[in-house]
Amino acid sequence: MKYLLTGLGNIGEQYKDTRHNIGFTLLDSLASQFSISFTQERLGYLALLKWKGRIIYLLKPTTYMNESGQAVRYWLQKLKVPSAKSLVITDNIHLPLGKCRMRPQGGSSGHNGLKSVAEKLASQQFPRLSFGIGNHFLPGHQSDYVLAPFTQEEKEALPPMIEKATQAILAFCSEGITFAMSQYN
Repeated sequence: MKYLLTGLGNIGEQYKDTRHNIGFTLLDSLASQFSISFTQERLGYLALLKWKGRIIYLLKPTTYMNESGQAVRYWLQKLKVPSAKSLVITDNIHLPLGKCRMRPQGGSSGHNGLKSVAEKLASQQFPRLSFGIGNHFLPGHQSDYVLAPFTQEEKEALPPMIEKATQAILAFCSEGITFAMSQYN
């Protein structure tokens, strides 16, 4: 079975370790755990993980957040992975820091990366994992907040949260979305 895991984020050093790039961070953590590395490919950085009889592709789009759907559509088609076997991993300001929510489908909740994926797939019918980044910003400063790095206190609290999220991702691949949702939501 083939899977495509797409972490949403923005490329470039200025975005590294920002809240909006938690999708990249989670895939980097997974790649590190299995000692695999990313290579630059068309529309993204791609890594291959062979695990428990599954072929799992990890994708970090190079299209920037608001155009992520281009990369997702391209790699789903190229790899011949059905959208039900893909997982889009993104930040969520509507969840407290580190809280994970996996869903088989749904709206964008105002997230431009999810909007782009839905637009390019012409469907909201794709699994997604939202990782909470909190919402400690003043009105009108959402963009500044999501594009800022985590605070030192948040950085210290993140490792077990990231570990739990990577376990949820692996459960999606090994046991399916229903099981992963029941265990990690």
